[in-house]
Amino acid sequence: LDARSGEWQERKRAWASLGMKSEVGRTENLLKMSATCSLGEKDTSIFDPTVCELAYRWFSPPSGQVVDPFAGGSVRGIVAAQLGLSYWGCDLRAEQVEANRAQAETICAGNKPQWVCGDSMETLASAPAADFIFSCPPYGDLEVYSDDPADLSNMEWHTFVAAYKRIILRAVGKLKDDRFACFVVGDFRDPKGFYRDFVSTTIRAFEECGARLYNEAILVTSVGSASMRVTKQFDASRKMAKTHQNVLVFCKGDPRKAAAACVGSESP
Repeated sequence: LDARSGEWQERKRAWASLGMKSEVGRTENLLKMSATCSLGEKDTSIFDPTVCELAYRWFSPPSGQVVDPFAGGSVRGIVAAQLGLSYWGCDLRAEQVEANRAQAETICAGNKPQWVCGDSMETLASAPAADFIFSCPPYGDLEVYSDDPADLSNMEWHTFVAAYKRIILRAVGKLKDDRFACFVVGDFRDPKGFYRDFVSTTIRAFEECGARLYNEAILVTSVGSASMRVTKQFDASRKMAKTHQNVLVFCKGDPRKAAAACVGSESP
């Protein structure tokens, strides 16, 4: 998936023109000038709405129910609503939920996304049965969103992994049989500079819950500030800059039946 292409960028601008401001509700400079998942050269990660559109059109039944256990900003909910899907998302921080709701009131007409404030470990119990699980989880402590001890981004790595797996277990439990789930993830480094292998951790977590890996796409993102950072990083430590993420699609049950349920959604 080439997010650098002109067609992709044109589609992204069209979505952005709706007035989505997913960075509202977050502390500034969370990424310290990284460009992960951004709509532009931002200092806080913003989920790409074109990724949302493709995932919803390809892997969700028309008018289906989306469940997002790591809701974060407003993008995934607003795009779902604009495409006629029902959306339920959970975020731990009240200020983020309120910012998302305020944007939806302005942008969305009758069909509005639902955001719930709370810990996904608890709130998923009351989430609706899902036709599609779609999320972008926190990348460990790469961005620390709050000082709440229940916030995954505030946890030590081993604690993060345990909590992350439990949330995936609860999310897969909400997913209907013969349906898809999709997480957008990227690997990141520990304090010593070694990769955490977050992609494989996510795959194992889903497969342990009975949702098997069915598709993987590489999302190639713009170079952005990486071109400015890479020389210093490489000279000092031989670290290469990373400009891609992994779009992981899982299936719970029969993939042919899951695909049949998506009939009516647009093909690639």
